[in-house]
Amino acid sequence: MSANLATERIHREGPMTAKLAIDLDRSSPVPLYFQVAEQISEAIRSGDLPPGSRLDNEIMLADRLGLSRPTIRQAIQYLVDKGLLVRKRGVGTQVVHGQVKRSVELTSLYDDLRRAGQEPVTRVLALEAVPAQEEVAAVLGLEPGAEVLRMERIRYAAGEPLALLHNWLPAGLAPLTAENLSERGLYELLRSAGVRMRVANQRIGARAATAVEARLLDERRGAPLLTMVRTAYDDQGRAVEHGSHIYRASHYSLEVTLIER
Repeated sequence: MSANLATERIHREGPMTAKLAIDLDRSSPVPLYFQVAEQISEAIRSGDLPPGSRLDNEIMLADRLGLSRPTIRQAIQYLVDKGLLVRKRGVGTQVVHGQVKRSVELTSLYDDLRRAGQEPVTRVLALEAVPAQEEVAAVLGLEPGAEVLRMERIRYAAGEPLALLHNWLPAGLAPLTAENLSERGLYELLRSAGVRMRVANQRIGARAATAVEARLLDERRGAPLLTMVRTAYDDQGRAVEHGSHIYRASHYSLEVTLIER
C-alpha cells in the first residue's frame, strides 16, 4: 500500500458485526469527502451495510480515517441528501430502508424486483370472475357486464409490503390461479400463455392512504402513496390487462429517462 493510501475500518453496531474497508487515495484529485461517500454508498448497495446499520459518529470516523470532522460531515450529508442515510436523535446515523427504483417500461413490478436481485413475495387477496363495470369494460374494449377476471394482491419486497395491486383481465386469457399468482408475476404468466404485450398507456399520480390501505401496507392512515393506472395491449392491439396499483412512497420510486427532440 502506498503512503498516500490509508485503509480504515468502520464497524457496524448490531447483532451481526460487519466491517467496511474505506481506502483513501490522498494523491487523487477526487475530493476526500466524495471518496468516503462513494465507498459507503457502494457498501450499502452491495449489502455490506444493510438497512438499519449504524455508522460511528463523525468524531470517531474522522479520527479513524485521519480526516477533519467537516470532511466527514460533508460525506455523511451527501449520503443523507441522496436518501441513503438518515440522522436520528439519540440513535445516530443509520442506513435507511432501500427504495425500489423502477424504470418506466412495459414490465411488471415482479419482473423489476427479480431483476434488482430481490425475491418478491405475493399474497393473493382475491381472484374471481365478475361482471365488468362500465369503466373497466370501456378500457378493455368489452361490453358492460361482460365477464372479466378480477384480482387483488399485495406484493412484498425485503419482507415488507410494497404495493397493493388491482387488475382486471378479459376472461379466458390465461390459466390463472391463486397458487401460480403467488409464485410468479402476472406478466410472466401471460407471456407463458402466449400473450405478447407490446404497448401500454399509463398514468402516475399520488394520494393519501385510506384506513384500509394503510392497514394492508403497514403504513399510517394518510401516508403518501404513489398511484399507477395502466392498460396493456398485445401485438394485435387488444387490451389484455388493466391495473390500478398503489405503492408506498417511502419504499418506491419511478425513474424516467428524458430525451431532447
